[in-house]
Amino acid sequence: MLVVAPAANIRSAQALVAAARFRPGGLNYASGGSGSATHLNAERFRLSAGFDGVHVPFKGGPEALAEVMSGRVDFVFSPILPSLPFIREGKAVALGVSTSKRASALPDVPTTIEAGFANSDYNFWVGMFVPAKTPREVVERLHRETARVLKSPEIQTKLSSFGADPMLMQPSEFDTYVRDEIATNEMLVKAAGLAAK
Repeated sequence: MLVVAPAANIRSAQALVAAARFRPGGLNYASGGSGSATHLNAERFRLSAGFDGVHVPFKGGPEALAEVMSGRVDFVFSPILPSLPFIREGKAVALGVSTSKRASALPDVPTTIEAGFANSDYNFWVGMFVPAKTPREVVERLHRETARVLKSPEIQTKLSSFGADPMLMQPSEFDTYVRDEIATNEMLVKAAGLAAK
């Protein structure tokens, strides 16, 4: 989720980008550390929107979010769960979500793509992995049981309250998804000029 402080008086992703373009290199953005998902998410959005800014890495997401809410850093792409209480209390403002579709926990907040920034989507995801030599019947059984649990109304309600929306895939689909994510992130790292330190 793209988050700013209420005191920034910015109420849309377009307004944030306009401010960034007005002051080239003048906006800064926090992350939970160099190379983290929050960093890559911000870089993908920045490249899509076509503006320069200064990356400010922190030891973790909570510190990054706190610095944005204090107004010392301009914006952050935060996972929904830790920022949701602050959004609801009015201590932070959600300008957009980077997911491919709107988050069920914040249905009124547009995606960054809906806001007009093509190829700005960046999904935070969690998956289940097993050793490569795990028998296929075991993989299939794990998938069936996991899917059954994720489809239960109680779990769907619980996940929705956290701002998490299941992305159920067949094992072969997930294999392809992971390979595509690796390739996409490799291109992103190169396009953003990031390097290991």
